[in-house]
Amino acid sequence: MSEAGDSIVQFDNVGLRYGTDREVLSDISFTLYPGSFYFLTGASGAGKTSMLKLLYLAQRPTRGAISMFGHDLITQPRKSLPNFRRRIGTVFQDFRLITHLSAFDNVALPLRISGMGETEIQKPVADMLEWVGLSHRSHARPATLSGGEQQRVAIARAVIARPEILVADEPTGNVDPEMAVKLLRLFEALNRLGTTVVVATHDVHLLRKVPDSLIMRLDKGKLSDPTGALRYPPKRDIPRREVQP
Repeated sequence: MSEAGDSIVQFDNVGLRYGTDREVLSDISFTLYPGSFYFLTGASGAGKTSMLKLLYLAQRPTRGAISMFGHDLITQPRKSLPNFRRRIGTVFQDFRLITHLSAFDNVALPLRISGMGETEIQKPVADMLEWVGLSHRSHARPATLSGGEQQRVAIARAVIARPEILVADEPTGNVDPEMAVKLLRLFEALNRLGTTVVVATHDVHLLRKVPDSLIMRLDKGKLSDPTGALRYPPKRDIPRREVQP
C-alpha cells in the first residue's frame, strides 16, 4: 500500500539540455507525494513544459536521477517506459485530439490501445463523458467543439485509464476564465479520488482556487520552493490507493 508520506516521484539534481545549448533545467530536486495537488508556475520560457516532459516521460534528463513508482527510471530500459507511461495521464494546452475521431472515440483510445473489448469500453467512456459534462457531444468531432469542450474531452481521455499521476500543461490557456475554473474543479475532483495532480500554469489567479495545493516555481530553469512543497509531505489525509510495481 502507498502511505501518505511515500513519494510517488522524486527528482535529484536533475539537469536537462537540448543538444549543445545551455541547460534549460538545472539542479532540479523535489518530491511528489501520492494524492497531492501541485501547481508548477513560472514565466513563459521558465522551463515548465520541459519539466513536465520529464514527468510524463517524453524526455530523459541529461543528468541527475529520477525515481517513479519506486523505480529508478535512469536505469530502466526504454522498452519498459510504456509500462510507466500508462500510469500517467497527460493534458496538453493544444488538446491534441485526433481530428477524424468523435469525442467518444478520442476518450476511448487509451482503453482500445490497452486491449479492452468494445463491449467493455462503452460504459466507462459514457460515464467519463458524463463526468466532464459532454454526454450530449459524444458523437461530435473536435472541429465542431468549442475550446472548453475540446479541453474537457482531452481531460476525459487523460483520466479514462485511472492514472496515478495527472500532468496538465497550461490546461486553461485557451479557455475563458469561467471555463478555466470549471476545468480546475475537474482536476480537484480527480485529486480527491487519490490521483496526484500537477498543473503547470502562468495564471496566478488559479493558485488561489485550490487552497490545499502546493506550489513549485520555476525561474530560468531553477526551482524555488515557496510553500515547502518540495521538502515535506502534505499534512492533510491522503486517500490510499494501490501502487503496482
